Amino acid sequence: MTFDGSFYTAIALTTFAGLSTTIGSAIAVFYRNPGPRYMAFTLGFSAGVMVLVSFVELLQQGISILGFTTAHAAFFLGIFLMLAIDMCLPHIYILESYGDDGGRLKRASVLVALGIAIHNFPEGMVTFAGTLKSTDMGIALAVAVAIHNIPEGIAVAVPVYAATKSAAKAFKWSALSGVSEPVGAFLAAMVFMPFLTERLLGWILCMVAGFMVFISFDELLPVAHSYRQEHVAIIGVIAGMIVMAASLAMLAG
Repeated sequence: MTFDGSFYTAIALTTFAGLSTTIGSAIAVFYRNPGPRYMAFTLGFSAGVMVLVSFVELLQQGISILGFTTAHAAFFLGIFLMLAIDMCLPHIYILESYGDDGGRLKRASVLVALGIAIHNFPEGMVTFAGTLKSTDMGIALAVAVAIHNIPEGIAVAVPVYAATKSAAKAFKWSALSGVSEPVGAFLAAMVFMPFLTERLLGWILCMVAGFMVFISFDELLPVAHSYRQEHVAIIGVIAGMIVMAASLAMLAG
């Protein structure tokens, strides 16, 4: 099987999105203990980015290919698949464990890294599939997923750094949790590219839109509101939507 330029672009963008978890680890090491207002806003911002991309870009592209009914069937299938994954492999953010002993923190950080890595796997398909459709869409999705991955990097790095006081270990674990995205993209390429048609791509786009909406509503927003910072999370959502809409407008222009 031969790979064209779009394949390598898709892998590069997916790698960028996945390894943005290391940005989160840098923030965690720098701030040591990110405040609740910062976390509420950042998680809300990530949710706003992902929801807008899903409904305005991915689902609309799918509707143009598959038609309204089939596109929405694929969208809800993506949601239910992500629900099944989440029920089998719960995704946990642990950011407030400083009272624990180092051993418990290390165990917690490993569990968080593994959980995030598994949940990042379908996100690799998001950027990969979008880039195959168009480079502009791939860039927009890579930015959206990268923003989403920054707080995940914080979630991994904070307990690691608190337990070990090692910035190198914090970077290592956050990077490993992000590597699953390009791995997911590469495996998706091995499975889908030999059979890829426009209709199959439409199904993939709608399903990954469902993935992203589920992640936003089931994980990002509940965690953002758990910090109990009045209106900060929803301000983050609005800001994320505005920024993503502006970036899509610039790419479309």
